[in-house]
Amino acid sequence: MKRISILLLIAVSFIWAQDKSSNPEITADEIKAHINYLASDAMKGRFTGSPEERLAGNYIQAQFESYGLKPAFNGKWFQEFPFIEKVELTKNNSLNFSVEGKRKSLTLKKDFTTIGFSGKSKVSGEIFFVGYGISASKLNYDDYDGIDVTGKIVLLMRNHPEHDSSRSEFERFSTLRNKASNAKDKGAAGLIIVNGWLPKNDDILPEPRYDGAPGMKDFPVLQVSRSVVDEILKKQGVSFADVQKQIDDSKKPKSFLLKNANVQLVSEAVEVQKIARNVGGVLEGNNPALKNEYIVIGGHYDHLGIDHLKEASMYKGADKQIHNGADDNASGTTGVMETAEKFASIKNELKRSIIFLAFSGEELGILGSTYYTNNPSVEIGNITAMINLDMVGRLNEENNLTIIGTGTSSRWKEILNEKNSYGFKLAMSDGGSGGSDHQAFSNKSIPVLFFFSGTHSDYHKPSDDIDKINFAGQEKILKYVFDVANVIQKAEKRLDYVKVQEAAQRPTGRARVTVGSVPEFGYSGNGYKLSGTTEGSPAAKAGMKAGDIIIKFGTKEVGNIYDFMYAVQDYKAGDKVNVVALRDGKEMAFTLELIAK
Repeated sequence: MKRISILLLIAVSFIWAQDKSSNPEITADEIKAHINYLASDAMKGRFTGSPEERLAGNYIQAQFESYGLKPAFNGKWFQEFPFIEKVELTKNNSLNFSVEGKRKSLTLKKDFTTIGFSGKSKVSGEIFFVGYGISASKLNYDDYDGIDVTGKIVLLMRNHPEHDSSRSEFERFSTLRNKASNAKDKGAAGLIIVNGWLPKNDDILPEPRYDGAPGMKDFPVLQVSRSVVDEILKKQGVSFADVQKQIDDSKKPKSFLLKNANVQLVSEAVEVQKIARNVGGVLEGNNPALKNEYIVIGGHYDHLGIDHLKEASMYKGADKQIHNGADDNASGTTGVMETAEKFASIKNELKRSIIFLAFSGEELGILGSTYYTNNPSVEIGNITAMINLDMVGRLNEENNLTIIGTGTSSRWKEILNEKNSYGFKLAMSDGGSGGSDHQAFSNKSIPVLFFFSGTHSDYHKPSDDIDKINFAGQEKILKYVFDVANVIQKAEKRLDYVKVQEAAQRPTGRARVTVGSVPEFGYSGNGYKLSGTTEGSPAAKAGMKAGDIIIKFGTKEVGNIYDFMYAVQDYKAGDKVNVVALRDGKEMAFTLELIAK
């Protein structure tokens, strides 16, 4: 579609949605109109920080304003926040091998690439092949056993010796971050990664990407094509395929220093920062004693874009396709707008104030909601409850509705059951975690509910389109949400908060012990920052709290969440670990007694 046609479609859709009706009721027709705009191809998947995200934000702001809401952010409708969109390689990336006096210069993106978390560095040295680069004492396996790689460049394979098994104990040692941290701890000056011959693959060099944590300062991490390593090892009289097979079959390392071989490399990957926006409007309550208490009704309006977030997409085709995100989460965004319109129609009856928020950056790790709870538009302690709407557009014929967070207040289940006049078959989950925007509020000890109509085969695929939405079903869900929120806003007593005991949230969950830390999503500084601790956990018992930044765990330095995970994995239940953390810029020491996961 030509640019002028796209702009015309946006304009027409915007006007249509603006003029759709003066009816303040929640209706299927209005739901369809909103989703039709937000999930159109013209919006290109609403990726965080994109021009289309801004258009969607402008649309939401116009709706809020038309309902009579006031701007939520000190007279402004938008709350901007920075985020890392991607990692790009500069011109300062090179890789040269010298074998038996013959120099081979490699071509970036053809023969090698730099991994996104690589540090900026310029190093040279001898090459040590270290198999899979795994040190796992509990598995009686260590590719570094009996060798000294200090000052050398290590060459290692992806995966692990049991790559054909889906339940291998080696799996938790095989991430690239883990292997890079291990190599650095062993004294290596840099790391070169290669795909082995097994499991069979096309040996495609990966695009550099941002993995949610800072790069490894001054430590280069590159990947080279298999054909290059094959050629180099042949000159050593070694078959690459045979070496891998020997390691796999015997489960014993086979590490060796390459003879008369040297490597020179330069690496530089830079983080590209952009600005995203939360959108917020507020309805002020009328009760003098209660209007300074706030209910938040929110949902994210960003999605995966076109080719922006490949690792999150379930679509594995080669061509680029728009991820319209009709259910995820144009449906929830629509829910925020529709409930805002309904409450605005009874604004004179409101006792408490209600903040309506559309978050960006959820798909990148609840960035917008985390930013909001760290920089709230009102005192965070004055927020009495948060209701999150994420994927509420696919109610099935059985009327199944999932609600997460029902244990975060002692009153939730009573209210939910009392107001269920719609015949929903409710599946309730007590915990306040769950990987969507409500978690940022739960981390601040705020009662939460997360309404969710269920998973489906179109999740994170281009096929999550408007033709799959159950408009009548979503109308029922949103009326139910309104009924529940209405009980809260006019209640004489504020909701109590109940801290639900649940496992700490981790990106992989491979550790066998738990520390009980809850990560601060979106934190990009040095160290591992906590947004909270789980009740009764080792971290909580030791006196750690939200805002602490762990910089050392045991003997290992911690520069990011991956370093933290790597440091934790070799401990067992009952071990006592000395931890150093920053609190308000000052170092503090803690002793944690770890417990089983």
